[in-house]
Amino acid sequence: MLPDLDNQLKKGILSIIVLKLIAERDMYGYEIIQLLDKNSDGYYKLKEGTLYPILYRLEDNELIESYRVISAEERKIPRKYYKITLKGRESLKHQIALWKLFDSTTNKILCI
Repeated sequence: MLPDLDNQLKKGILSIIVLKLIAERDMYGYEIIQLLDKNSDGYYKLKEGTLYPILYRLEDNELIESYRVISAEERKIPRKYYKITLKGRESLKHQIALWKLFDSTTNKILCI
């Protein structure tokens, strides 16, 4: 296997995966990290330094928005949640279609 292929493939799909998770429900950063790790059986073990630039880029492109919530039970420090925008939903739909095309075409070429 090419040394960097695994990392390159992950980097290429992470924005779509993060956007998809946020489309399912509003989430905060640490929750996204935990859910990715759990749902991928440990394949996507993200660090905050990897996730937050993705979240900031999605927010800069107006695909997600953030808001803060103070939980009385847990702590007094506001937790930053992310939610998908209408533009984000449209973009996600398009990105998933592109991914499906990429996946099926690549599998066809590789005879999988």
